[in-house]
Amino acid sequence: MNQKKLRIGLVCPYGWDTPGGVQSHVRDLAEYLIAKGHYVSVLAPVVDEEKAPEYVTSAGKPIAIPYNGAVARLLFGPIAFARVRQWITNGKFDLLHLHEPAIPSISLLACWAAEGPMVGTFHAAAKRQKAIFAIGPILEPVIEKLTARIAVSEAARSTLTEHLETDAVVIPNGIYADRYRDGEVVEKWSGNTIGFIGRYEEPRKGLPVLLEALPIIARFAPDVRVLVAGPGESKEVIESIDPQLRSRFEFLGRISEKEKADFLSSVAIYVAPNTGGESFGIILAEALAGGAAVLASDIPAFDSLLGHGEYGALFKSEDPQDLARVAIDLLRDGDKRRALAKRGKEYAQRFDWDVVAEDIYSIYEMALVGSSGVTLSSENRAWNRFLGREGS
Repeated sequence: MNQKKLRIGLVCPYGWDTPGGVQSHVRDLAEYLIAKGHYVSVLAPVVDEEKAPEYVTSAGKPIAIPYNGAVARLLFGPIAFARVRQWITNGKFDLLHLHEPAIPSISLLACWAAEGPMVGTFHAAAKRQKAIFAIGPILEPVIEKLTARIAVSEAARSTLTEHLETDAVVIPNGIYADRYRDGEVVEKWSGNTIGFIGRYEEPRKGLPVLLEALPIIARFAPDVRVLVAGPGESKEVIESIDPQLRSRFEFLGRISEKEKADFLSSVAIYVAPNTGGESFGIILAEALAGGAAVLASDIPAFDSLLGHGEYGALFKSEDPQDLARVAIDLLRDGDKRRALAKRGKEYAQRFDWDVVAEDIYSIYEMALVGSSGVTLSSENRAWNRFLGREGS
C-alpha cells in the first residue's frame, strides 16, 4: 500500500473494552493502516481509558442494551454528540470511516455531525422485526450523506438493502491469516476433539445445540472430547450436561491469540453452531486459516463464507441430529476431513488484511475524489436532519 498518506478517522460504535467482531475489525484495520504510514484516530465508547491504545479517543462510557439477540454496549445522546464534534474538529481528517452507522450510536452521531468524505461499513445481519433498522425513515437522510458503503457479507448487504433501500460493495472482515497458519499442534487438544470458541452463554452462539448432539456423537465416537474456549461462567453449562458425558467437556476460559492459533491447528473439527444474528463469522475465517476442518450451521452468513459447503461442512441450523450426523462423518473419515481443511486453509488467504485493506483503501480513494477533507455540519442542521426538519 504505497498510496498517499491520509488522516483517517475510524468510529467504532461498540464498547472498546468488550470483545466483539466489530471491535476486532476496527482495531486490526487501524493498526494495519498505521503500520502503512497513515495517521489514524479511532473514536469509541471506552470504560477503562488507561488500557486503551494511544490511537483510541474515548467518547464516554457505553451503556448496555439488548440488540439482535445479544447485548450491545453503545453510546448516544447530546453529550456524546458534543464529544464526536470535538473529535472531528481536532482530527482534521481527510476521511471518516463509520462502522455500523445505521444504529443509534456514535457512528450515527458522526454521520450527523460531519460533512465530506464518509465511508460506512455495515456489519449487522438481522430480520426486519428484530432490527433497529426499523427506524429507516429517520435514518435514510443521514445514510444518504455517506460517500460510499461497504457490507462485510452478502447477508449484511441484504439487511441494508431491505431496510434502507440502498446498496453496498461487499468487502469481508479481515484477519491476519499468517498468525493462524503458523499454529502448532498441541497434544492435549488433538485427537477426536471438537473445538468451540465464543461467548457460550449467549444462546445465539449455539452451544446448547452442540450439547444436544453430543450423546449421539459419543455413541459413534466413544473417545470424542469437546473443548470450549471463551468468556463465560461454565458452572451452569456443566450442570446441564449428562453426568456420564461431563468428563468429555473441558472449559478453557479465555485463551491468547497464540493459544487460539494452536487450538485451531490441533482440534479435529471446529464447530460453529450459531443460530443466527451473524453477518460474517470472523472466527470461521480464523479457523479456516488455522487449518481446522470447519463444521458450521447453515445460517446465510456462514453458508456464504464457506462457499456453500466447499470450504467447510454445513448442518441444518438448530438441528442437533444433523450436526451429529455430519460431525460423525468427519471424525470417521480422516481423508475427507483433511481435504476439507486443506481447501479451507488456502481459501482463507482471501480474508488476509493485505487483501482486505487494499480493497478498503480503493473505496477510500473513490470517496476522496474532488474532496477537500472532513468538516463539521452546522449543529442545528445536523439535529434537524435527525428530527426530519431539514429546510425548516
